[in-house]
Amino acid sequence: MTHQYRKPLPGTTLQYYDARAAVEAIQPGAYDGLPYTSKVLAEQLVRRCEADELPAFLSQIVERKRDLDFPWYPARVVCHDILGQTAFVDLAGLRDAIAERGGDPAKVNPVVPTQLIVDHSLAVEHAGFEKDAFEKNRAIEDRRNDDRFHFINWIKKAFKNVDVIPPGNGIMHQINLEKMSPVVQVRDNVAFPDTCVGTDSHTPMVDALGVISVGVGGLEAESVMLGRASYMRLPEIIGVELVGRLQPGITGTDLVLAITQFLRQERVVGAYLEFYGEGADNLSVGDRATISNMTPEYGATAAMFYIDQQTIDYLKLTGRDEQQIELVECYAKQTGLWADAMKGAEYERTLRFDLSSVERNLAGPSNPHALLPAAELSQRGIAKPIEQPEDGLMPDGAVIIAAITSCTNTSNPRNMIASGLIARNANRLGLTRKPWVKTSLAPGSKTVKMYLEDADLLPELEQLGFGVVGFACTTCNGMSGALDPAIQQEIIDRDLYSVAVLSGNRNFDGRIHPYAKQAFLASPPLVVAYAIAGTIRFDIEKDPLGYDANGNPITLKDIWPSDEEIDAIVKTAVKPEQFRQVYDPMFSIDVDYGETISPLYDWRPQSTYIRRPPYWEGALATENTLRGMRPLAVLGDNITTDHLSPSNAILANSAAGEYLAKMGLPEEDFNSYATHRGDHLTAQRATFANPKLFNEMVLDEQGKVRQGSLARVEPEGQVMRMWEAIETYMERKQPLIIIAGADYGQGSSRDWAAKGVRLAGVECIVAEGFERIHRTNLIGMGVLPLEFEAGTTRKTLGIDGTETFDVEGEVAPGTTMTLVIRRRNGEVVKVPTICRLDTAEEVSIYSAGGVLQRFADDFLAGEVS
Repeated sequence: MTHQYRKPLPGTTLQYYDARAAVEAIQPGAYDGLPYTSKVLAEQLVRRCEADELPAFLSQIVERKRDLDFPWYPARVVCHDILGQTAFVDLAGLRDAIAERGGDPAKVNPVVPTQLIVDHSLAVEHAGFEKDAFEKNRAIEDRRNDDRFHFINWIKKAFKNVDVIPPGNGIMHQINLEKMSPVVQVRDNVAFPDTCVGTDSHTPMVDALGVISVGVGGLEAESVMLGRASYMRLPEIIGVELVGRLQPGITGTDLVLAITQFLRQERVVGAYLEFYGEGADNLSVGDRATISNMTPEYGATAAMFYIDQQTIDYLKLTGRDEQQIELVECYAKQTGLWADAMKGAEYERTLRFDLSSVERNLAGPSNPHALLPAAELSQRGIAKPIEQPEDGLMPDGAVIIAAITSCTNTSNPRNMIASGLIARNANRLGLTRKPWVKTSLAPGSKTVKMYLEDADLLPELEQLGFGVVGFACTTCNGMSGALDPAIQQEIIDRDLYSVAVLSGNRNFDGRIHPYAKQAFLASPPLVVAYAIAGTIRFDIEKDPLGYDANGNPITLKDIWPSDEEIDAIVKTAVKPEQFRQVYDPMFSIDVDYGETISPLYDWRPQSTYIRRPPYWEGALATENTLRGMRPLAVLGDNITTDHLSPSNAILANSAAGEYLAKMGLPEEDFNSYATHRGDHLTAQRATFANPKLFNEMVLDEQGKVRQGSLARVEPEGQVMRMWEAIETYMERKQPLIIIAGADYGQGSSRDWAAKGVRLAGVECIVAEGFERIHRTNLIGMGVLPLEFEAGTTRKTLGIDGTETFDVEGEVAPGTTMTLVIRRRNGEVVKVPTICRLDTAEEVSIYSAGGVLQRFADDFLAGEVS
């Protein structure tokens, strides 16, 4: 290690590694010009790398080069229970494989501190207008997830270096922001910047604190847990200057939805962003966190803010230890990470965004970057004449779900207080929720309920139907629960255009609820307003929400609170003791489950939730041939992980629903696709199960692409349900390929979007471009990602799905490989493609067959030696 750079940290008994001295040994005066991200990356190289490696690695950062891989060692891993549990199912299966090959399974443990928060399992079966909704939903959660929670309890005792936060306590992002991130870590008397990876694409929320925190798939998280460095090349680091101030009445949600569209248009995919300027200085950490939370929605990897007085004030507000707060300020100022020291930062590309340009807006109907001024919503989704309903029936454009969800907005006290005030003002004027609207409030932390109670605003929200239904990820993740049967039947009978309005970050087709034909993202106070209106078919800026007792119209401006009132209540109602009261006992939980824990899990044979994974069996036990592949699907642009492996509720007529019924589960307990991802037999059946899918191999009689979970089996040309096609190809041991357009794999960091296609027999995916997390998940499962060269697409090649494909060439980072297309008429076309194994580490993982296979080989080789 580079001990010459280890120095005392002034004013403390700690030491630190002086990245400035190491950088300036390479290029004098260079440190002050580095972006924030580069300074943090340089520090961990100085602290973790051998002396002979350091100059070459640091030169990449100092000279802004991208021709050498260098290691990144995140300080910790955070997981929610869906991907986190799935990761530990993989590790439990790895222990079995190690034991069968003569190794010691007890030695397979995370070596990086890992925190598992059970927060993605609760469905809103009982709405916010029902009494004791939280307790009822929690009881259902425990009943449905008995197998999963049994396994999670085993994790807590069977694995070392893992903390488990039980269900009912909040979501990983808000807990990470409000408690888990210390901003500056201390280990072995050395202070260094906190960094983390998380098994959720919204993990960058903590970037708002100046913490490099990125979302990864569970497979990449497993690799980090097990001590392998996450190799990278210097990312594109873009400076985003924020100028101006928000106009009165404009929320942090309005801001982030506008920024999301702006950054998508500026093509920041894969980049690290650093926000600075007068506008950034004046944003609270709550507003900053809302921006950082949406990182995957604009396609970036990270969205950093500098450490400044706002950071310190937030740490004080959230009840952090005083000594820790002093350390953060001392360390940041000593190492050039404090905002004032960043004024000389030089970026290869800079963008400028004016906060004063932001209007009240929403996003939708299918993408979070599709900005929609609030006044324009009324015209969305009109495909046929709007019928005037009879009395008692729902209107066209009915809002059937209005949800204040966790994650994006409930970490922002201004947004939550604003929603409470708009509810209070509406109640005073006699406005009510429309009876067909399923309302819910699901904060990401128990602190939200406490400060709403202290402000006397929780009863106001409850009166409008926004009672607390859970402290968990709910509607945004497709866990919106069942509708009233009568309402659902009316939607079906009348083919009604019905929608959801939610304060979340995701609104992809088919995600929120099967009967919400589209979904719109909005601020928490707007969610309350749309619950009152009950429809999107009006101009919310001008038209009446309702009428008072005298018949006078009430518009949005009549109930919208002033910024001054919001700020005054935030100042008095949000208190450090609330955070200490919530988090101190949460992180001292030590449950004794009364079991003798074996290092090997005792798999329950009839479980549809937890099953020994098959990653050392069948097709996965053999090497990819990349020969004679047939296309499973030919797809367009913007294919999301929700298309590849949906997370919403399982319907009875789906392949997964039919399987669960055969296994004896009652339909009411089918739960969501997400909760069954520990059982590959259920999860496989979710592959391409999204009813909104367009597989270009499946055409109707007019030659148009049919919508649905459909495939065409070749060479017969027979169209069938996707799962039946997969089963057919699996029985034939037919290697498969997927051909796709741009931005393949957008959305959640969903392992099963890669696992499902690999278990189906897909060996290669050729697309015009890949979203970063999904590409790494594919590699982690041994699937080869290839990218068409610019100007080449499935359409220019005339691919119709009757072809077979080979791939030729050496597997190496960024090399050109040849896609050989063999057409049905005998024609052979050879197409150059770019190998998207970007680093030597990725080649190593792919060549071994995936992350788990790579680790098993290395582990056993180490034990033998």
